Amino acid sequence: MYIILFDIDGTLVLTGGAGVRAMNRACEDLVSGAEPMAGVTFAGRTDWSILDDILRNHGHTLDEALLDELRRRYVTHLQEEIHLPGRGVKDVMPGIRELLDVLRTRQDVSIGLLTGNFVEGARIKLEYFDLWKYFPWGAFGGDSASRNDLVPVALARAREHGIDGVSPANVLVVGDTPNDIECALVVGATPIAVATGSYSTDQLRAAGADIVFDDLSDAAAFLALLR
Repeated sequence: MYIILFDIDGTLVLTGGAGVRAMNRACEDLVSGAEPMAGVTFAGRTDWSILDDILRNHGHTLDEALLDELRRRYVTHLQEEIHLPGRGVKDVMPGIRELLDVLRTRQDVSIGLLTGNFVEGARIKLEYFDLWKYFPWGAFGGDSASRNDLVPVALARAREHGIDGVSPANVLVVGDTPNDIECALVVGATPIAVATGSYSTDQLRAAGADIVFDDLSDAAAFLALLR
């Protein structure tokens, strides 16, 4: 049995910057200056940790009440921003629909999400591209500030759906950043890196991924990983 955990941004889809715009809008009323996210890295990180950095940069402490308020504002703005053209690529990544269609027919595979997005943001993004239907469970950016905590969370959610007894090596974490690779390696899972985000194949290999794809357009090559 295999569990395959997919990242969202840069792995399944790109949203033309909708998430960044929504995050900026969520923070603008609560921190000083325009573009509150300026200077904050976000690729491969959880929404929780991104918001913590933004608030620290502006002299605030991210307590539970403030996190809830920012999360609410972010989700509200994302519902608007996802429908705008944005900048850069706004599309499903190559081969994703075809691969997901194949994977969900296999009796030896269960697919879930492992993403830094809040669950509400994940749903907005994936429903826009008609991909939410593939993922009955997952681990999300509201479950922990640290992405390294999310594989165990995902496995607990899998057990709630009757999926148990999968060896760590058969838990595949598919993502486009070094953070995706690290969160797999720290728990003995297998990272599958894909260079459809902001990192090259060389950078992903240097981060510790033995298996790296340019994209996931070759479903047969991916399926060959499942012995």
